[in-house]
Amino acid sequence: MAIESDPVGVVVGGRTVVADDDWGREAAVIRLDGERFGPEALYGLADFSHLEVVYHFDRVPVDRIETGARHPRGNEDWPLVGIFAQRGKNRPNRLGVSRCRIVKVDGLDVHVEGLDAVDGTPVLDLKPYLEEFGPRGEVRQPEWATELMRDYY
Repeated sequence: MAIESDPVGVVVGGRTVVADDDWGREAAVIRLDGERFGPEALYGLADFSHLEVVYHFDRVPVDRIETGARHPRGNEDWPLVGIFAQRGKNRPNRLGVSRCRIVKVDGLDVHVEGLDAVDGTPVLDLKPYLEEFGPRGEVRQPEWATELMRDYY
């Protein structure tokens, strides 16, 4: 079964080179597709502090997609884990999900900080972040994941 999805917008500005760390300082704009949407599609979004962004890792070649297990970032000091036990970009459907801070909304532009997507990345969906959609109960993760994320933002 094939699923088709048209981008709702694109990332403009910010980082131009794919790199793993220091995303917290990045400022970018998510620009909605003006042929499909008017500014009213973003009404009320500025009342939220954070945004969830679903985007496509369009720079990952199909032949680099991972479906099994690997060492995160190729670091053999970390365990061999399945692709669904990590957040790497070489995922089967090349989908990324990020939470970032909303700086302002201006027309069709959402100015954000801390979005870990590069200039030109197709954006598939935007959702305001609501605390109630955050995890319930205690959150746990392995030490390698904490180490990997230490300098991510």
